Formats: sequence, C-alpha cells, structure tokens
Amino acid sequence: MINPARNRAEPTAALVRIYKRSEHNISRSQISDNALKVLYKLQKEGFSAYLVGGCVRDLLLGREPKDFDVVTNADPEQIRKVFRNCRLIGRRFRLAHVHFGREVIEVATFRGASEIQNDKQVLNNEGRLLRDNVYGTIEEDVWRRDFTVNALYYNIKDFSVVDYVSGMADHQAATLRLIGDPETRFREDPVRMLRAVRFAVKLGFRLHPDCEAAMHKVADLLSSIPSARLYDETLKLLLSGYGLQTFEMLRHYGLFQILFPATERSLSVEDDGFPRLLLIKALDNSDNRIAEGRTVTAYFLFAAFLWEPVKTRAQEMMARGMVEFMAYQEAANEIISLQIKSTALPRHITMAMREVWSLQPKFNIRVGSKPSRLLAHPRFRAGYDFLLLRAETGGADLEVAQWWEKYQVADENEQRKMTRPPRKAPGNKVGRKRSYRGKSKDSTTEKEV
Repeated sequence: MINPARNRAEPTAALVRIYKRSEHNISRSQISDNALKVLYKLQKEGFSAYLVGGCVRDLLLGREPKDFDVVTNADPEQIRKVFRNCRLIGRRFRLAHVHFGREVIEVATFRGASEIQNDKQVLNNEGRLLRDNVYGTIEEDVWRRDFTVNALYYNIKDFSVVDYVSGMADHQAATLRLIGDPETRFREDPVRMLRAVRFAVKLGFRLHPDCEAAMHKVADLLSSIPSARLYDETLKLLLSGYGLQTFEMLRHYGLFQILFPATERSLSVEDDGFPRLLLIKALDNSDNRIAEGRTVTAYFLFAAFLWEPVKTRAQEMMARGMVEFMAYQEAANEIISLQIKSTALPRHITMAMREVWSLQPKFNIRVGSKPSRLLAHPRFRAGYDFLLLRAETGGADLEVAQWWEKYQVADENEQRKMTRPPRKAPGNKVGRKRSYRGKSKDSTTEKEV
C-alpha cells in the first residue's frame, strides 16, 4: 500500500494499478449519456478523458451518482473550443461546464502537484490554498484529490479503473483515508474536515485513524473559512438524509461548536436531556422526510438548532421586566447576529426562523379572537409543527399542542366554543332580606299614601 505521507510531487506512474473491465462492476449503461458524449468527444479530439471522483465511487457501490465529473489533459480554453455549449467558471481553479439542457457535465483539467507558490497557486499564512490554477498530468492530479476512494479514474478508452493510491483497497475496506499528510491537507482546506464527516456518514465508512487524529488537532482552523461557504457546507451536512448521525459526529470531532457556537453552549448545560432531545427529534424527523421523498425546509431545522439560545436569552430579558413579545424579538436579533458570523444564514432563512419563534408564545392564548387570527398566519403550520416538536421533547405543554391539533380541524361553531371565555363560577350573593314582620297600627301602606 502506498504511504499516504509521501511527497505528492513524486512520480507515481510505476505504482499504478489498472483494474480491467472484468475486475470491477462499472458499466457504461449506468453512466449519463451526456457524460459519455463528453468523454468520447474529448477522446476523438486527441485528449485523454476519465470519469473521476464521487461518481466512480458511487458506481462501484452500486449507487446512482448525482453528478458525473470528467477530468482531462485538455486545458480550459481547449475544452471550450471542443464544446460550443461550454462555459468556463471558477477563480480558485478554472473549470468547464458543458451544458445539455438541465444537465451540466463538469470538466476539469488535470491539476499539477507543484509545491512552488506562484501567481497561479496562492496560500495564506495558515497554509490554506486560496487559488490553484496549476495544471499537470494524471499522475500529479491524483495527489491533489482529497480521499483515496475519490481518486479512482474510469478510463473511457478501455473501460478500466485506474488507481494510484490504493483507493480500491480502501473502498473494499470501507475506510475513508486522506491522500498525503492529513494535517497538511486539512490546513490547505479546513472544509475537508466537514467533507470527511459527510462522506463517512453517507457511505457508512470509518475514518482512518490518521485522519481522526488530525481532525482533533486542527478543528479550530474551520473558523477561518468564510461564513457563506460554511452555510453551504452545513446545508449539505444536515439535509443529506443522515443529519442525526452527522450531528453526533460533528460534535465528536469538535466541529459543531464552530458551526453553531451558541447551540453548543446550550448543550453543555442541558436539563434532563433538553435541548439535545429537541435537536435529535428535529434531525430524525428531517431524515425520515428525506427518506420518504418529502421536502425539508432548512429554516425549520435552523430554528430548532437555535431555539434554546433564543429562549434562554428571552427569559433573561423577561426577568429584568421586558414584556414577552419584545424579549423574544430582541433575543432572536441577538442570537442570529452571532450565528451569521459562523454560518451566514440568508435573510429569507432568518426571517422565517423569527416568525416561527415569535409564534410560540402566542399558542398559549386560546380565548377570544386571537386563535382565529393565529390560524390564518402564513407560518401557522410551521409554527404549530415547532410547538409539537417542543411538546414531544418536554419543552412545551402537551395539552396546549393537543388543543391546537383539535382546534385547526374543528368547524367554525366548534372553534367558537373552544375559544369562549370560561364562565365565572356562581358566587353566594348576599342580598337584603325582605322583612315580613307585622305592621303596626301606625304603619301606612303604599296604597294609602
């Protein structure tokens, strides 16, 4: 097996292992027709062309790839000349997108393994790669990829799988191993730690011990990544259908506290399992919905993650005399302002979260016209689902949630009865007793007056 800590610029052609068509399970019938068009067209024009990355990995697992990525020795300008339906994108590394209606085939040029910093390859003081347009050969390109199971190349020329880094062996052993020195690779791009968690959970693979050790050591580097990029990565992590497992693994490696610092602080002072139970239930519900092919709203999940910090801060403000509505509003402002420094939640997400939170105290009012007005609120269903989530995990009165469950399906007459103020219990009124004592001779009747 190849030493993962070796110099990535060192030639590796002599160590390549070629798996013939009879030695693997990938068939062209499983590959997108448009991806095959790109592969064959590049080959016809005299270039080498391979499928690479997650699509090869997934095909070997018997899964249907989401995307098909192509790699070639043609540079971006040459690719654009081959395909009229091509658009070049990217600054850190130039890529070609070949468009076929809604399907886009991404085509990349082999990346070089030069360790020399120049105007095409820029690193920051922490070793993070900021720009990388160094082109090279397939032997160099393999060392620029992250995990061995993502560095397998499917050669359209002879339908073989090309393996330079024992990726096939790791694939068969269900092990996620970084190519090269793990700490160095994480310093180049700390987001690789999130990718490691996402792939490990998605594929059911275990992380290589060297990878685990490095993650524990450099987890804090994740805080140097722009919050907008971390938001995108967080969506991939939590809306993958494996959110609950991902949450547990992120906490294990110290990554969750960087993505959700206020939530992590609330978890450290949980009371009888709350708010952890709320988060687990929210993630479990989302995973089940995804498994059933139903939609999941990101704002609802983020609202669950930040609810405990918001509630705690609101209670502190109410203890100082602030009215409930204002307290929750101010707490939401404060917690969201802190959160977007870590993960830049878009405005439409934060607005929806605020609405869900602001509805929670209103569910306690069940008399008069307010329940009817609340039922007509555009976010009522999300707010009610959030109330139900809280009630199921001990954070709200279950009787209140049950009342609203009945109220929203009742007819108009029944709703009026349910919201009618309770009658006051009849009291013991003390009235003046009429006197029936006999009249004296001097008494006069009303008739006589």
